[in-house]
Parts: sequence; structure tokens; C-alpha cells
Amino acid sequence: MNFSTSSPGGRGRVLVPVLCWAALLSDGYDLFVYGATLPALIGHAPWFITAGAAGTVGSAALVGVLIGSLTAGTLTDILGRRRLFLACLTLFSTATLVTAIAPTFEIFAATRLVAGLGIGGLMPTAIAMAAEFASPAYRSRILGMVLTGPAFGGVLASTASLLLLEEFGFRPVYAFGAVPLITLLPLAFAFLPESRAFAVERSSEGRASKSPVAKLFGDRMGRATVGIWFVAICSMLTMFGVTTWLPQIMRNAGYPIGSAVTFLLVYSAGAIVGTLLASVLAERFGPKPLVLTGFSTAAVSLALLGTHPPTAVLMLLVALAGFGGLGTQNMLNDHIATFYPARFRATGLGWALGIGRAGAIAGPTYGAFFVAGGGAVIVSSLAFAVPALIGGVVMATLPRRPGATSADADNRVEAATPRSTEISR
Repeated sequence: MNFSTSSPGGRGRVLVPVLCWAALLSDGYDLFVYGATLPALIGHAPWFITAGAAGTVGSAALVGVLIGSLTAGTLTDILGRRRLFLACLTLFSTATLVTAIAPTFEIFAATRLVAGLGIGGLMPTAIAMAAEFASPAYRSRILGMVLTGPAFGGVLASTASLLLLEEFGFRPVYAFGAVPLITLLPLAFAFLPESRAFAVERSSEGRASKSPVAKLFGDRMGRATVGIWFVAICSMLTMFGVTTWLPQIMRNAGYPIGSAVTFLLVYSAGAIVGTLLASVLAERFGPKPLVLTGFSTAAVSLALLGTHPPTAVLMLLVALAGFGGLGTQNMLNDHIATFYPARFRATGLGWALGIGRAGAIAGPTYGAFFVAGGGAVIVSSLAFAVPALIGGVVMATLPRRPGATSADADNRVEAATPRSTEISR
């Protein structure tokens, strides 16, 4: 069964965002599961993994994510988004299943790299499809809900780790990540339509006159594109560094393994609540101010983590860091999805997410430098606050829309032009 691609309306406006949310949830589970299982992996006797080796594997997996984002972000605009969606979902789910039965640490590391290819390709594809099929009047709100998928995946990964890790080890936690092979994949194959924007663009005689990547630098978008890439690097360095090392940082602070993983659960919950609230506010103010708020929140809350506050305050700070980390990345994705026209939106998302993976790759290794050997919590927390601060400063200089200066964009009165019209152009 397929929906018509002649219009993104009807059932597609409901079902496509739901399928994209479920895909991003699966994506998020696979992103967060490594950090959630890291304390058990480091203590896994047959492998004797050091903190440095663990950080390297975390970074290697994100190399796969980078390659997947860069290639799939362009391929979706050339070959079609539906096929890339299905292929990427199959790839990372299968690789995660193999991870669960990996007999050696080397094979484990290799499967994480392969899973990263699928993870990196799925995210820009799913976000672009959700943005296209969402009702124009509520696009930011719907995108915000879809973008909670990775955070819900983080909650699921943390919960699975809490329930399974101490008694059964890390293998069942990874096996659970292969569930989309028998649940989501058949549903997406049956019900996910092809992108209308892709169908229109494919039939256009001028499509081949300019490569999708070159379009990101046309119409005075070059400076903004480079700025978006730099902001994505800062955002992902913060997010992936924290999600990889937060449980171990809390272990260094004296918390048992179960409590340490709980902090990752709180981090994900903060990202969910923050993203939902920010998506509502984005309809009124646009996503850019929310990205700035998120970076500021991350910088302050992460810096305060190292002050050894009471447990209740510590939990609140971790939740705020979740909004400022993963929540900020979600709002940045919203900004990117509304910044670029639909005909090359997936390319814009794919390249921003792909280039941003340089920060994601650096994050685990960057964190290992401060966390390895039981480093002081204050040093680790400040180390992750710095890139958040830098990202916020750069974001403040970027325009809200193509061809505008930052001052033009921020001072323009938007009341006369509904935002749904602007972002569906």
C-alpha cells in the first residue's frame, strides 16, 4: 500500500511524521546505547577495555554516522527518500543485532562503525520527509514532536540498561536495538510514500544543471551554510561527549553504576520536555532564539554540574543539560529544515548533520581526555560547557532565513507573514 505522492496531505500528514518519529527513536536508541552500556563494557573482563579505547570506539562509530549523513543527505535528493529511509533503517538495525553477538572487541567496534552509516543516513532523510508532509500551519510543532524521537530512544536505551545491564550484561541491551527489523521496517515498507518534492524535482529539466551540494551556497546562502556547519560541530561535540561520558562522570563522582545510568535517563527526559516546549515557542519566535537559549542553558548547567550540588539540584541540572544538548540539536535541525527550500532540504540537513559529526567524532575522545583516570568532575563539566558557549556565540551571528543578514532577520516584523508560509516556500 502506498499513499499518493501528488499531495502531502491526507493520511500522509499523520502517518509519515509518526513513522519518522519511530525511525528517529530507533536512531536515538542506537546513538545512546553505547554511552549507557559503557560502564559495563569497560568492566567486561574478557576484553579489558580502557577508557581511551572506549572513547576511540565511540568516535569510530560516529565516523560511520558522518559518512552516512554526507552521502545519504545527497542521495535522498537524487535517488529518492523512501528507498534511502528503508535502506538505512535496515542497515543500522542489522548491524546492532550483530553487535549483540560480537565475539571480540574488534568485531564489536566494526559493527558500531557499520551501524553508524545507517544512523547517519536515516536522520536527515526522516527529518526532511517529516518537514514536507507535516501540516504547514503546525510544521514547527510537528517537527518538534518528531525530533523528540532520539531523546525517547535515549530514554529507552537508559531504561533497558537499568533493567538488563547489571544482571545480564550489555548484549541483550544491543539485541533490543534490532527490534525495528521486525516492527518498524515492515510498516515503513508498506505505508511510507515517496517525497512529493523529490518527484517534482526529478521531473524538472533543470535538476541536473546544478549539484544539490552547490545549491547550499547559491542565493547568498554560503556564509550561513558554513556558519550552520560550525554550530552543528559545537552542538554535537557537546551532545555526544556528554551522552558518552555522563554515566562515567557520575561514577567518578561516587555514584553506583545504576544511579550513574539514571543520570542519562534524566538527561534524555530533559531533552524531550525541552524540545516539546521549544517547538511550541518556535511557532511564535522561530527556532533560532530557541537554539540560542539551548546553548546558554547547556553552558550554564554543565558548568554547575561540577560544583557538587544536592542530588535534587543535580538532577535538575542534568535535565537542563539534556535540553541544552540534545534539545538544542533538535531545534538546530528545525532551523535547518526551515532555512533551506524543500527541493534540497535533505541535502542541507545531511551536510549539516554530516559536517557536525566532526564534533560528534571528537566528543567521546575529547571527553576521554578529561574523564580518564577518574578526573575531577568540575574539570569534565567545564570542558563540555566551553563548546556550548562557542556554539551559541556563532549562532547569534547567523540569519534566520536565506539572503538576510543577522540584523535584518532578527529585526524584521514577522506578524504580517505567517511562518507556515515562509517555511513551506
